[in-house]
Amino acid sequence: MMHRVLIAEDEDLIALVLGEMLSDLGHRVVAVAERVEEGVELARDADIDLAILDINLDGGLSMPIADVLTARGIPYIFATGGTVRLEAPYASHFVLRKPFTQAALRAALETTP
Repeated sequence: MMHRVLIAEDEDLIALVLGEMLSDLGHRVVAVAERVEEGVELARDADIDLAILDINLDGGLSMPIADVLTARGIPYIFATGGTVRLEAPYASHFVLRKPFTQAALRAALETTP
């Protein structure tokens, strides 16, 4: 199944590589947000059915984006280069540990509803 994906990532190179990985796996990146506010707006308005959210986004946390996605019924995957312990309601979501491989991304996509 092809997903229409929102990427929330403040590192341009990581966003680019992630977009290429998603494309190679048959998915389409609809938008990339570099800031939380931009991500919230895109999560609310964009024609997406999945998101990949860097937990630490441009000095903030991506949880407000996750909240909008949850309200819309859109699944999401977290990504982080750090050590993070997520609390409810975020703890049940898949977390990709950076750097991750295309195989790890595929596995995350397959386990996300």
